[in-house]
Amino acid sequence: MNRRTFLKSTAASAALLSLKSSGDLYAKGTKDPKAGKVWKGWTPGHFQAHFIYTGVCESIFMIFPDGTTMLLDCGDHDAIGRGEKAVPVLPHSGRHAGEWVARYVERVNPNGKDVDYMMLSHYHSDHGGCTEFYASKEIRDGKEYVLSGFSQAAEFLHFHKAIDRAWPTFDDPLPMKDDFDSGAVGCIRQFYEYATRHQGLEVEKFRLGATDQIRLLKDAARYPGFKVRNICANGRICAEDGTVTDLYAERIRREHLTGVNENGLSLGMVFSYGPFRFFTAGDFSDGWKLEDGTEFKVEDAIADVCGRADVAKINHHGHHSMSRRLIAALRSKVYVSCVWDQLHTTSDVCDLMSDRSIYPGERYICPGLMPARRRFEDEGKEWMKDVPESAYEGSHIILDVEPGGRDYSLSFVDAKDESMTVKSVMKFKTGA
Repeated sequence: MNRRTFLKSTAASAALLSLKSSGDLYAKGTKDPKAGKVWKGWTPGHFQAHFIYTGVCESIFMIFPDGTTMLLDCGDHDAIGRGEKAVPVLPHSGRHAGEWVARYVERVNPNGKDVDYMMLSHYHSDHGGCTEFYASKEIRDGKEYVLSGFSQAAEFLHFHKAIDRAWPTFDDPLPMKDDFDSGAVGCIRQFYEYATRHQGLEVEKFRLGATDQIRLLKDAARYPGFKVRNICANGRICAEDGTVTDLYAERIRREHLTGVNENGLSLGMVFSYGPFRFFTAGDFSDGWKLEDGTEFKVEDAIADVCGRADVAKINHHGHHSMSRRLIAALRSKVYVSCVWDQLHTTSDVCDLMSDRSIYPGERYICPGLMPARRRFEDEGKEWMKDVPESAYEGSHIILDVEPGGRDYSLSFVDAKDESMTVKSVMKFKTGA
C-alpha cells in the first residue's frame, strides 16, 4: 500500500481518528506545575526511555547516562486498515511512522541524527516495517528498495550498529521466509544489505546472556552502575548464572514444525542503573499444550530469569499477555504499553497487573492511548483507577531515571503535534 491509498483509507476513518480531549489531562494527584510547558530534555547522567506514540507501530528510543543511544523497534503497517479497531494516527496521517519516529528522535537526541544502536525485537511489521505498506518504493543497486519502518527512519537518521536475533543466516531456530508478515523479513534483509553497503551500518547477532553487548560507548567509566542484560532470544531464555533453557527445541523436534510464533522469539533485556530496573521483551507471548495436556506459557518461563523491575514494558502491547507468574516476578510499580489498536492493553491484562493479591502496593498502568471507546466499555472496572488520565489521549511516555538510579519519573507528552508539550509528570522512588 502506498501513501495515496494510505491517505484514502485514513480519510474513510476520520471520525474514528478525531477523538476529542476530555479536559485537563493530569496524572493522579495534584495539578502538575509542569503541565503545559515544553519537555525539559535530556541531561548527562540520566537514563531515558521514550515510548513514541504514532498509532501505527511500536518504537522506543533510549538515551543512556553517557549519551549513548538506541532505537528499539520502528515499524510500519496498515493499522488504519483495522477499521473500527484502529486508533488515532498522530500527529497526522500525512507521514508514515518511520518518518514520525525519526523526527521525534532528532528532537530529543543529544547526538542529533546519530544513533549508536538499532534493534529489532522480532520480525513483525509493526516493529520493523514491511514490503507491502510503505512510504515509497525505489530502485537502488538495481533492486527494489522499500522505505518502511527502520528503512524509512534511516533516510533521516544514521544508525551505527544493528543488533538482530537472526543475523546473518536467518534460520534460528528455523529458516525465515522474506514474505512473512507482509514482507517483514524481506524488508529488514534488504535494508541491512543496502545500509551495510552505503550507510556504514554494522550488524551483529544478539548474544543471549551477554552483559557487554549493549554498553556505554562514550563515558562508561563514569557510570559503572549501568548495565544491560540480554535475557531472551530465539525462543531461549538465560538466567543470571548463564543457564540457558530452549523453550521450542523439543516441540520443533517432536512435532516436525517448520515455523513457530514469532512473538515467542522476541529479544528481551533488563536495563539496570544502580538499584533501578527496566524490563522489555518485545511481544514475548506464546503458549501451547504439553504432552500431559497442561498449558505452557512462555512468559512463565521468563518469570524465572527476569527478576524485579521498577518499570516494565507490557508484552505484546497488552493483548492477552503478561501471565500472572510473570507479573509476580516483576512486581513493577509502572507498566507501559505501546498501543496501535483498540484491542491493546485488554481488560484481562489490566486486571492482572492491577491485582494487589499478587503483590501489594500502588501501581500505574500507562498505555500510550486509552481511547474513548475502551474507556466507555471498561468504565467502572477496578483497574481503571490505576490508569492515569494523561494516558487517555495519545501520549509519548518518557521514563527518566535520575543519576544513580534512586529516583525516576514518567512524563506524558502530548502526541497530537511536535511541540513536546507536557501533560503531567509522575515521580517515584526506586524500589518503593
